[in-house]
Amino acid sequence: MHAANELAHATHARPFDDLGLHLGPDSKGLVLRAWMPGAEAIEAAELKSGKELGQLTCLDDRGLFELRLPRRRKRFSYRLTITLDGHRFDLLDAYQFAERAQQDFPCSAETLYHNMGARLCQATTPEGRAIEGVRFAVYAPNARAVSVIGDFNQWDGRRHPMMSHQDGIWRLFIPDLAPGAQYKFELKDASGQVLPHKQDPCGDWHAQHPAFHSVVWDQTAYVWQDQAWQQREPADLRQQPMSIYELHAGSWRTHNDGTALNYRELAAQLIPYLLDLGYTHIELMPISEYPFDGSWGYQPVGLFAPTSRFGTPDDFKAFVDQCHQAGIGVIVDWVPAHFPADPHGLARFDGTALYEYEDPRRGWHPDWNSFIYDYGRCHVTDFLISSALTWLEHYHVDGIRVDAVASLLYLDYSRAAGDWVPNVDGGNENYEAIAFIRRFNEAVYGRFPHCFTVAEESTSFPGVSRPTYAGGLGFGFKWNMGWMHDTLNYVQKDPIYRQHHHNELTFSLVYAFDENFVLPLSHDEVVHGKGTILDRMPGDEWQQMANLRNYYAFMYTHPGKKLNFMGNEFASTREWSHQRGLDWWLLDHDRHRGCQHLVRDLNRLYTTEPALHRLDHEPGGFRWINHEDAAASVISFCRFGDQGELMVVVCNFTPVPHEQYRIGVPEPGRYEVIMNTDSEYYWGSNFDAGQYHDSHDQAWNGLPVSLTLRLPPLASLILKKS
Repeated sequence: MHAANELAHATHARPFDDLGLHLGPDSKGLVLRAWMPGAEAIEAAELKSGKELGQLTCLDDRGLFELRLPRRRKRFSYRLTITLDGHRFDLLDAYQFAERAQQDFPCSAETLYHNMGARLCQATTPEGRAIEGVRFAVYAPNARAVSVIGDFNQWDGRRHPMMSHQDGIWRLFIPDLAPGAQYKFELKDASGQVLPHKQDPCGDWHAQHPAFHSVVWDQTAYVWQDQAWQQREPADLRQQPMSIYELHAGSWRTHNDGTALNYRELAAQLIPYLLDLGYTHIELMPISEYPFDGSWGYQPVGLFAPTSRFGTPDDFKAFVDQCHQAGIGVIVDWVPAHFPADPHGLARFDGTALYEYEDPRRGWHPDWNSFIYDYGRCHVTDFLISSALTWLEHYHVDGIRVDAVASLLYLDYSRAAGDWVPNVDGGNENYEAIAFIRRFNEAVYGRFPHCFTVAEESTSFPGVSRPTYAGGLGFGFKWNMGWMHDTLNYVQKDPIYRQHHHNELTFSLVYAFDENFVLPLSHDEVVHGKGTILDRMPGDEWQQMANLRNYYAFMYTHPGKKLNFMGNEFASTREWSHQRGLDWWLLDHDRHRGCQHLVRDLNRLYTTEPALHRLDHEPGGFRWINHEDAAASVISFCRFGDQGELMVVVCNFTPVPHEQYRIGVPEPGRYEVIMNTDSEYYWGSNFDAGQYHDSHDQAWNGLPVSLTLRLPPLASLILKKS
């Protein structure tokens, strides 16, 4: 029969039309039809009573069997006993659960991660009995046929053909499957050619090389203990301190044999360390599943799943849970800008460009040799937004940092003339991607008001961190790449030349309040031959460390949230590599321990002093005292809190101390030096800058009163008005 051919070649798109229980040809009884390639015999019995129904007749020696039940008209549940390769085993036939397999469900961005993929659920038998199992659902509208293959069917694509549906989703409920079952999807393209076996695009857990299979997981099993964190009162994050420790989970610390810590081991060691240093947030470089270690996670294939390199989904939940119990927020890197061409991933998923733009001028990234999502298709943007929401709901993360936003915004990003397609107005803006970004941010803030988003956006695109209702992209924050590039370019110069580049130090304040900025010294600045942040500093060993401490103080007192990559806090001396842990032995040396002391104290000041964070994104929180003293390479400025708090910062970027350096201040009174980055505690020269300074009535720098200070070399002073 025709069905047997389609089943044998795994091309049957509507298996429920032929398998399971059906009315017989004379409509006077039922026919039970079963499919089991290679079976020698199949017997059937009622599931409820155990009553034997008899042996099925083989209709086709490729595996199609049938049992006629002329006296039975009412549907019932049954089990099969299979004889295969001399072994007998019982099986609940998946094809008796047509109603569960064909059930419609919503698939919007807000619901997709609850319904697609492999979901533990129940089917109800005609007798009212609940049967546990897994419903598989995968979107492949252009496939001729789709099967579930796994360790439960010997990875045989003939065994479990899925049911096609008019919405393009293929469905099948397989009873008696439990968490831990391994599976993939086998797809045939429109011409019937078998495609590379695919991971579940919405899978919760995936195996590593070489298997790359997906694993059924129960997202409801983990018992969270972070209720106090989740129930905290909403706050304006722009007014809260945010000192972020950027982390690559596999190379922060390693075991003695060089293997990575798992999620729970990482939590046990990392959280006390960050509490000691005073960080408020962790930012994890992409933790969603990715096939190639060397991509650091920026070539993901499993956007819904934490990488299994470091443990199970519940292990990752335990990591986040413990961070929250310790009062530390968790940010994850999310990569919607491109995806790799690995055959088990999304590329040509159903034999067509289902997720990517067909035209390589839009659908292929020359920088990363990877595909670009087609943001003009609803199923793609629903898929992406849903993947972001799963991190917020299932994994309780607090923030999503979106990678490479500029590459989404511009059609000509990193492309030569003629290698890109203009938009309908002839311009270079990707209207589809812009609409997707706005919709993504609206979904995050609409569903999870405690959470926030951050854009890594390297251009001057307007309104990145402005609400969508005000015409912006809707991000909460934006990385200040301009500040990073300008200031690093400045500090790497010999102090004798800095006077000619003074504007690089001060220019960021021209636009500091145009966006809600994060000041990043990220992983990108310590790889690909750039060396470390310490390596950028000129001079001998002492001067390098002094320059670095001075730079960090300027960063922490400059308006904007803070982000530092792991190892920066103790002045790492080797460029970062994902293949090894940080050089923790450096902390045996006073100079590196001193830098770590400084970062700890800067975090303490930043998080406890309202003047350093409350008005981070308001012009009223900052005022230059003197930004024009290029000859001395000295800058001075005020930071203000929202309750009248006042702090004064003076940074000397030359190795020349100043004995009588006058600055204006806005208010008379006593000012206390609460940090001197030249302190011997930080491995400085311990230049005596004094502790208390009373203002003089002499006006200076356009301010009514002034202070006379002793400025240490290559150092910053932070003063607080008493």
